Amino acid sequence: MNYIGSKLSLLPFIEESIEKVIPKDLIGNSIFCDLFAGTGIVGSYFKKKDYTVYSNDIQYYSYVLIKHFIENNEPLDFYSLTRLFPELKGATPEERLSFILLHLNHLEGEEGFIYNHYCVTGEEGSKFSRRYFTDENGKKCDAIRKELEIWKKNAYVSENEYFYFLAILLESIDKVANTASVYEAFLKDYKKTALKPITLKPLDIIINDKHNKVFNEDINTLISTIQGDILYLDPPYNRRQYASNYHILETIAKYDTPEITGKTGIRKEPEKKSLYCSKVKATDAFDHLIQQAKFKYIFLSYNDEGIIPLDTIESIMSKRGKYGRFEQSYRRYKADNNRKYAKDDTIEYLHYVIVDQ
Repeated sequence: MNYIGSKLSLLPFIEESIEKVIPKDLIGNSIFCDLFAGTGIVGSYFKKKDYTVYSNDIQYYSYVLIKHFIENNEPLDFYSLTRLFPELKGATPEERLSFILLHLNHLEGEEGFIYNHYCVTGEEGSKFSRRYFTDENGKKCDAIRKELEIWKKNAYVSENEYFYFLAILLESIDKVANTASVYEAFLKDYKKTALKPITLKPLDIIINDKHNKVFNEDINTLISTIQGDILYLDPPYNRRQYASNYHILETIAKYDTPEITGKTGIRKEPEKKSLYCSKVKATDAFDHLIQQAKFKYIFLSYNDEGIIPLDTIESIMSKRGKYGRFEQSYRRYKADNNRKYAKDDTIEYLHYVIVDQ
């Protein structure tokens, strides 16, 4: 998924920097907390390195993704679906999965919430000429989403399997979205990828022998109830709210027919606005977070375009112990390649503090 602030290209830098700070006996043998998880890229990486991973994000679509990537920790057999498809009883788990995805991919589309609100011929979408998805992909998304809810209600799938299929749907619908990577706006004309039919494909299951946990909470509330060895923080660093940038993924994940507003149909959820996107509130929120954290090693990813000044971050983190930072230049995120940006590169800082006992 093309995601604002994704650390995919910075994973080696993050790992190498962290392992320069922590003792060798904690490498691959400690609790790693990724509490602004997003799509789970960082947590998944450290899960593969055999860390115990605790992962959190306030957005529900993110919670769905990390429920799969972080919490799913053993092969899925999809056996309960044999009640619905008796012909699968003698099949292998791989054969069941192939059959089930084929079934979902061939469902007849339905005129549900996504089609009606985010497609150009939908009842509400037509009023604003919304072209987030083609009509066919909007209807197919509704059909698949309704099917998954029926399966959950009738216990045809386990909780782990439900989030696995829901994560697949989110990953797949994002690939055919008619946007410039984020959902605050749709494109006037359909781009080539948006014209392709949505196709569900399997996702990998990362298996380690650790008891990984995920949460769907405000981090400044969660921080007082959680502890571990390594705390990794990757908060929003500018005014772009994830709640509005990915509002349709939130609606697909929850499928809760929310009240929406404006030309782009954004969810009315003021409580989901992050304090870290506010120049007025970000510094106090960050200070509270750092002071409440029950961790020996705290790391913060933040770049040179962030709301909180560099010296303020150093001052706040230094209150807890020995402060330091690493830095690396990288290509900045661009939601729209047609837009002019002040610079192509940005500097990623990985701040850290070794907390005093």
